[in-house]
Amino acid sequence: MCGRFSLTTELDQLIERFQIEQMSIDDYVPRYNIAPSQQIPAVIKADGGNRLGTLRWGLIPFWAKDASISNKLINARSETAHEKASFKHALKRRRCLLLSDGFYEWKREDNRKVPMYIQVKRGEPFAMAGLWEKWKSGDETVYTCTILTTGANELMENIHTRMPVILKKEMEDLWLDSDVDDVTILENVMQPFPSEEMNAYEVSTLVNSPTNDEPECSVPIEEI
Repeated sequence: MCGRFSLTTELDQLIERFQIEQMSIDDYVPRYNIAPSQQIPAVIKADGGNRLGTLRWGLIPFWAKDASISNKLINARSETAHEKASFKHALKRRRCLLLSDGFYEWKREDNRKVPMYIQVKRGEPFAMAGLWEKWKSGDETVYTCTILTTGANELMENIHTRMPVILKKEMEDLWLDSDVDDVTILENVMQPFPSEEMNAYEVSTLVNSPTNDEPECSVPIEEI
């Protein structure tokens, strides 16, 4: 699964890296411990170009009776998303890039859970495959999202059985293209990212609490 991540890359770097042409984000700040229910930076295709904005983490399907379902839908299994009522419509038409430069997972060692921080290469920004929805309740409109997950690669399998779907750079445009709705094509995109292009290290238990959102969350434990 993916239940916590960071995004500390400078905004101008994100704009260049993800070819942002439009923005609806006013107060971008570095985040070291992003948690479910929070607003997170996301890229969607709008008017033919990439638009950077925010979505609330925890999907509310358009047909949901109330918002509480979002607590259970922070992740979607890529292998079955096309079958599930909560995700299948968004998978075909409402895909997004959820931006990150590292995510956290907890490794079981004896009787404790050890927080690990996982990066692509040496901290460069990457896109996690996401789905988004527009949910309305009376006069309220809420835009929400979920992170797709896949089986662990060789690096991750010693930490957890699942990992977020990290998109290869050359697949990002395809992922955002709503004209692509062939499940077979999408399944081929939602594969584990190559382990040789990633690294992982232990971090402080500071990250265990979402109230801690500071640089020390992602610092290697031996440097603290």
